[in-house]
Amino acid sequence: MDFSYNENQQMIADMIRTFGKNEITPNVREWDDNQIFPIDVFKKLGELGLMGVLVPTEYGGSGFSYTEYVTAIEELSILDPSIGLSMAAHNSLCTGHILQFGSEDQKKKWLPKLVTAEWIGAWGLTEHNTGSDAGGMSTTAKKDGEYWVLNGAKNFITHAISGNIAVVIARTGKKGDAHGMTTFVVEKGTEGFTSGKKEDKLGMRASETAELIFDNCRVHESSILGNVGDGFIQAMKVLDGGRISIASLGLGIAKGAYQTAKKYSKEREQFGKTISNFQAIAFKIADMATKIEAAELLIYKAAYLKNNGKKVTMEGAMAKYFSSEMAVEVSTDAVQVLGGYGYTKDFPVERYYRDSKLCTIGEGTSEIQKAVISKQIIK
Repeated sequence: MDFSYNENQQMIADMIRTFGKNEITPNVREWDDNQIFPIDVFKKLGELGLMGVLVPTEYGGSGFSYTEYVTAIEELSILDPSIGLSMAAHNSLCTGHILQFGSEDQKKKWLPKLVTAEWIGAWGLTEHNTGSDAGGMSTTAKKDGEYWVLNGAKNFITHAISGNIAVVIARTGKKGDAHGMTTFVVEKGTEGFTSGKKEDKLGMRASETAELIFDNCRVHESSILGNVGDGFIQAMKVLDGGRISIASLGLGIAKGAYQTAKKYSKEREQFGKTISNFQAIAFKIADMATKIEAAELLIYKAAYLKNNGKKVTMEGAMAKYFSSEMAVEVSTDAVQVLGGYGYTKDFPVERYYRDSKLCTIGEGTSEIQKAVISKQIIK
């Protein structure tokens, strides 16, 4: 088995590194300090084919597999995890949901605009009182002739303000019924569809997060993805693939923190020698490298299964759980290796440290991942 980058992966990695040197790295501090969502950067990523990585070329996408997709998220996340997060949310959730469950007409209508980032996508599942308990959602959709009327709100939604289109799951049946939810595509400008306040977050500050609000929002039945009642089942399948994205995000964060810590340890001198010569530091670096390697293997196994049309519920959850926790551990150790400097904004490890925590929460907490894994094992 060949574990090296294939030609497409190497091309993507080189392209992102070159792009990032000019368009991302010089601006990361400003974006983070001021919580700026750099929408122009995503337009440029669209031009590079990175906003429709998995979408077939017939819809204007790049037509790559999950293998290349993992590489793209990882490389962007090394540069700035916020950019990696937003790119992943756009690709896996909004765009991915339409790709997986949309009709041919729906795909032709929306995918070409999403893959170029002419339109930025959002995905609405989480609500204020239903975080992990998505099946208990309160946002409703009631049929009125050819239209459905949506009422309620979604929170912690990536691109809720800047997004041009949102894929939203709303309750059309009884609360808690797995077949009582339906997926709607709602375009910006639809009457009754607005966004709420922007969240002031610990990390991932350059990735926009806010509410989606529906107040008697009328959506035509032609905007339903799949069948009425399929929304929750669809969302769970979308999250199976989405968890590979978050695992890749964690991998990029960990690699960025590790690379910074390793470089610093070989330059910083104490007691007449570089600190990399001290066992306490060398062993930390060794632990970091080993954890990253293990996460990478889990992620690429899940990607391999996904590429071959196999079920990835357990493997995706394993990759997401391990990589997320690993990213927190590695970024924490990186701060420790840099000592006082690691606690300042002069070095990026404090940002990796803050950003990493999102991985253990978003798209299913670590506890939910363990619940998913154990359910698959104990049948």
